[in-house]
Parts: sequence; C-alpha cells; structure tokens
Amino acid sequence: MGAAMAATFEFTRQGRTRRTLAIVVSIYAGLAGAVIVIDAAWWLVAALALLTLPALWDLWRNPGAGVRLNDSRLNWHTGRRGGMLNLQEINHMRFDTRWDFSVRVTAVLMGDKQIRLPHEALPPHRTFETELRARHVRVVRHHFTIF
Repeated sequence: MGAAMAATFEFTRQGRTRRTLAIVVSIYAGLAGAVIVIDAAWWLVAALALLTLPALWDLWRNPGAGVRLNDSRLNWHTGRRGGMLNLQEINHMRFDTRWDFSVRVTAVLMGDKQIRLPHEALPPHRTFETELRARHVRVVRHHFTIF
C-alpha cells in the first residue's frame, strides 16, 4: 500500500473579533474621559479618534482571511485578495521571527522568487510549520531578523 495522504488543513479567521471591539470601545472611553476629566481639546480627541477608523472598517466589513493546504497546493485569501502555489514550486518556506515576536512567512520558490504570505491569513506558526513538514515542504527558520 502507498503512504497515507495528509488531510487538508484549513485555517480561517474573521476581521470582526471581540478583541478588536474591546480595544475600540476602550479607546473611545479613554478619549471621552479625557474630554470630561481634563477638558482635552476636541480637535485633538477627534484626531486621535481618526486612528481607529481602520479597526472600525474591519468591524463593519468583517473580512475573512485564511489558508488551505493540501498535498499539492497552498491557497490563501485575505479580504478580496488571494493566491495559490503548487507545493512543487516551493523550494522552502521561510519563517522569520521579528523583534516584536511576530512571525512572517515567505514562500521561496525554485527560481528564488519570494512571495510573502499575508500575516492576517496565517495560522499559528508552529501549527503551520507542522502541517508544511507533514507534506514534505522544507521549512527554514530565522530568528529576530530586521527585514
């Protein structure tokens, strides 16, 4: 009998999360408190509130993002964008741990072309690495890189 094939791995997440909502509500409560308690200038509070617009947009639109990995392909999507690679095209997957402890994942293709996977579409990096290795995709880790 042949080797058992790994099941399809899927990971998805939504833009609308409790964490995002809690952060936005906390920021607005802090800004309202600044106006009430210390009589902060309205234009300064309004300028600071503008910084929350991207989070509000994600709460409103609720964009989905995720990865699908099977024995022959790697697909990813984030919002309206997406991509697909055949596993045979991939020389290795590069996992870069940044100074803020986030992990960026780049597919290095056979011709040395590099494709960075969008961070919001990625599953937890250890899980993703395990799934890639189960499909015989070489994974290279670089810790605390700047670029």
